[in-house]
Amino acid sequence: MDKTQNLLEVRGIKKSFANNVVLKGIDFDIKPGEIHVFLGENGAGKSTLIKILTGAYQKDDGDIFWEGKPVQINSPIDAIKLGIATIYQELNVVPELTVYENIFLGREIKKNALLDIKTMKQKSREFMEHLGQDPDIITKKISELGIGKQQLVEIAKALTENAKLLIMDEPTASLSGNEVEQLFKTIFKLKKQGIAIIFISHRLEEIKKIGDRITILRDGMKVDTLSVKTTSTDKMIELMVGRPLDEKYPKKAFEKGRVGFEVKNLRLKNSPHRVSFSARQGEILGISGLVGAGRTELMRGIFGANPVSEGEVVIFGEKVKINNPKDAIDAGIAFISEDRKGEGLFLDQTVFMNVASANLKKFKKGLLLSINEIRNTANRFVEDLKIKPNDINLPARKLSGGNQQKVVISKWLNTNAKVFIFDEPTRGIDVGAKVEVYRLINSLVDRGSIVIIVSSELPEILGMCDRVLVMHEGKITADLPREEASQEVIMKYATGGQ
Repeated sequence: MDKTQNLLEVRGIKKSFANNVVLKGIDFDIKPGEIHVFLGENGAGKSTLIKILTGAYQKDDGDIFWEGKPVQINSPIDAIKLGIATIYQELNVVPELTVYENIFLGREIKKNALLDIKTMKQKSREFMEHLGQDPDIITKKISELGIGKQQLVEIAKALTENAKLLIMDEPTASLSGNEVEQLFKTIFKLKKQGIAIIFISHRLEEIKKIGDRITILRDGMKVDTLSVKTTSTDKMIELMVGRPLDEKYPKKAFEKGRVGFEVKNLRLKNSPHRVSFSARQGEILGISGLVGAGRTELMRGIFGANPVSEGEVVIFGEKVKINNPKDAIDAGIAFISEDRKGEGLFLDQTVFMNVASANLKKFKKGLLLSINEIRNTANRFVEDLKIKPNDINLPARKLSGGNQQKVVISKWLNTNAKVFIFDEPTRGIDVGAKVEVYRLINSLVDRGSIVIIVSSELPEILGMCDRVLVMHEGKITADLPREEASQEVIMKYATGGQ
């Protein structure tokens, strides 16, 4: 196909769910070999538009043109037949099957009614080699691979379907720096072959590296389509949120108070290292390190979710015994997990029941729960945290990632927590929602709570934290005051330097 002609064009796409209008007449187009970025706050309509293009939802109005001809996409099979493939943030792989079995899952090659394993292996080798991988990887189980390699298996699956358009939804959210670089190399290879890519990301620095054009959505409408090269990140943010965003990291300075949280010689089961640190009122303590450094495992150990062999946890001078998460909650620890869908929320429960879930006893009236009190509390959090849509009766899975995160935070604000541990608090949420989360963190510090942020994003750590602990292979390698911390210094200690 002529690379100057549109591969895909949509005109006036509209979509509503009951009274909630999600898309209000979207137009955009993409050419072969183009990397077209979708940017918008959570709830702007990006996911709904993608689901229409992939056949998961049907449009209410508007037209879709594929290679210049009008088409109807009524099912995922229709999308696949056209050549549209999608790689979602939550990967669609089977852990206990091998790479080659995953690549051909549902599209197995047969010879005389039997599986042609030799051909599937050979083609899988070619695909993985084409993506810059060791071809022998094809016999490994998916469970043996890191997230980055699993993502490449998803891309290989798309290539078996002869994809002409690859949609990538937050593809770098769970990847390390090296894995991101490998993914970008792969994307540029696909671009050279004329495969078009719709790339959805909240990481503006990645968009500047990889995108050709950017379409910005806000409140279900297209704001503009612009050249990435000639559009500053500040302009992107302003168009996305509808206002200038002067402070990406609205850090406030608070007077330092007493030590409120101490971890003494804590050793996780099967770890050789004992870890000790403390946190004070009036400061935000950051915990940094590379993927696999043991940050999340340590926090889960403190919270009673991972087994601990020895050590003490002290909260405002009182030693507490934590054998499980319930003990931690009772002691006043809130853990905002990085896995908000798997661990933070009951996705099929309503917003109001999720808000109440960590402290149901607060709403007990005799043997029953006071649903009215739960609803009133949830409505207050929805208003205070600007959760959208502002309908507490919706199941949590219907909310965007940023709004789901706000529900998780509401759940913990509804407890008597004195210590808040945020593990990757802004992963997968947009710039505007990030600022709201940071302001909420400031308010927790202001009221005297202990706040710990675990993050893979160094700008976030440097922008919001007063002190930074750096971890490497399960132990703390540095304790840096903010004025001594920089990306270079943190990376030195994160890779084991002294």
